[in-house]
Amino acid sequence: MIANNIFRVTGDFFTNVAFKPLDAIRFSDNWWLQNSFSWILAIITMAAFVYWMGQLKKFKNEGTE
Repeated sequence: MIANNIFRVTGDFFTNVAFKPLDAIRFSDNWWLQNSFSWILAIITMAAFVYWMGQLKKFKNEGTE
């Protein structure tokens, strides 16, 4: 019973609190605001990928010496 309540509380939190700003963006008529949010997420993902690949290359180079 407690586990069921934890999942309900978690779902309620994300539905009613954490994603409220995204609902405001979703229902706005501003195309630039909606797409800038998507581009920001894409840029963050690309930067994390480049950093990850750099770390893998550094690790590989340390192992071959």
